[in-house]
Amino acid sequence: MSSDFQNTFIAKEELYGAKNYSPLPVVLEKAEGSYLWDVDGNKYLDLMSAYSAVSHGHSHPELVKTLQEQAAKLAIASRALYSEPYAAYLEKLTSITGYESVLTMNTGAEAVETAIKAARRWGYFSKGITEDQAEIIVANGNFHGRTTTIVGFSSEPSYKKGFGPFDNGFKHAVYCGHQCDCAESCNLSIESFKSQINPNTCAILVEPIQGEGGIIVPRDGWLKEIRKLCDDNNILLILDEIQSGLGRTGKLFAYEHEGIRPDGLIIGKALGGGLLPVSAFLSSNEIMDHFQPGSHGSTFGGNPLAAKVATRALELLYEDNLIENSAKLGEFFMQELNAIQHPLIKQVRGKGLWIGVELNSGDVSAKDICMSLIRKGIISKETHQTVIRFAPPLMITKEQIIWAMEQIRSVFKGIS
Repeated sequence: MSSDFQNTFIAKEELYGAKNYSPLPVVLEKAEGSYLWDVDGNKYLDLMSAYSAVSHGHSHPELVKTLQEQAAKLAIASRALYSEPYAAYLEKLTSITGYESVLTMNTGAEAVETAIKAARRWGYFSKGITEDQAEIIVANGNFHGRTTTIVGFSSEPSYKKGFGPFDNGFKHAVYCGHQCDCAESCNLSIESFKSQINPNTCAILVEPIQGEGGIIVPRDGWLKEIRKLCDDNNILLILDEIQSGLGRTGKLFAYEHEGIRPDGLIIGKALGGGLLPVSAFLSSNEIMDHFQPGSHGSTFGGNPLAAKVATRALELLYEDNLIENSAKLGEFFMQELNAIQHPLIKQVRGKGLWIGVELNSGDVSAKDICMSLIRKGIISKETHQTVIRFAPPLMITKEQIIWAMEQIRSVFKGIS
């Protein structure tokens, strides 16, 4: 746990920083690959990877080299000018994903806001919805960011308290697995979404797997039914793959597990290679052409430095076999976690290297387990007090997971 030396840094953060986070008591100094080191020299295996932002591993040498070279050449130039790195980035992103058009931003929340704007403009200018009447259906248990618009359609009271008034243009439906048992015949979620559709509905915005909600994985076929619901009612399907995308679930995007394709796709986190905030909204020309100069923008979005790093990050997904590794080792990690068979464990769920271990309510919380894992040299993070999240860098090795499992089993063995 934190030493007196580490506590001096913690005290400074507590003194000078806003109290909007509750960090684990570890003061980091450096990182490399799948490992982190604190200021005392203690080494930790990272099973969190900054909420999926460090999929390539910490300080990937190719990405650091790319960043340094581009920073020395041309780092920031606003979109008032063209740049070679940005053009190459757009070409790479569209060729890999198959989407026609990209609107680049920095943070995930910015990309979500961009998607909302795009959906509403399509609703007004293509579907013919009366101005200022467009509605978007979202899911209970969602997490799409922290802007006032986004927290306004959150179902988590703590995200919203004291930040109103909020936008009324959102309707809530039940996410599959969030408030139902997700049996094969369960239609509660689909019927809930269907009941919210009306002539003013322009889009359904969901996560293919809810991350902050607790790694909630819908039943097989659910996303395909949501896709059909959108098709039958002339509604856009927009997927937030900020955490689940770019190999995290064992495929380039989580929607590929269902064999569908959304009308709009939101990506971020791993897109910046663990070095920079980079995000994007991808869609068709039909939808994107409703943006004109002056209607939306970002000073830093698509800057040459971010564009160059993101382009290399996309290439390395394939060069380093990160997607394949996520699928293979994710299956192994899940099997090992399921084999623990401890009465405290309610369920192990996930796809690829994105796994949630839900605990039964009791005297031991998910945060308690995470604190015990720190003592064993593992960094992980809980969500909603009952779920331990495991999302290591996608370049993690089988040997590292085997070592991690020894520590995880040891922690659970010590709980009566």
